[in-house]
Amino acid sequence: MSDRMTTRIEVVDRVSGRRRWTVEQKLAILRDAFGCEGSVRTACERHEIGSGQLYTWRRLAMSGELTGTKRTALPSFAEVEVSESSLPVISAPTQASGQIGIELPSGVKLTVDAGIDTDALARVIGVLDR
Repeated sequence: MSDRMTTRIEVVDRVSGRRRWTVEQKLAILRDAFGCEGSVRTACERHEIGSGQLYTWRRLAMSGELTGTKRTALPSFAEVEVSESSLPVISAPTQASGQIGIELPSGVKLTVDAGIDTDALARVIGVLDR
């Protein structure tokens, strides 16, 4: 052993324990991370949070749960009934990549792409429903 005494100083700069963030603080951190000049890594280091926490806040913000304005889910299926005395009613799905399912009173079932020409579809339905 040496006769020399060694002095060691430890500086702790991280907050220990659980921290509470307000909604405004979370949104500011998200803007810092995902804004036009933002960086996830830099924001995590600056605010001393993990990237997992940041992505959880982003998911909650995108769903509306973070701010308490939860969005209602859009329907993915809508039932349409066509009476024999009227022309077929064609309604586009809520998403551009979806499909439309049609069941005619005669029992014929059709599934068409959302981008179909409605006039052409009406002619096809008219022929199939005879």
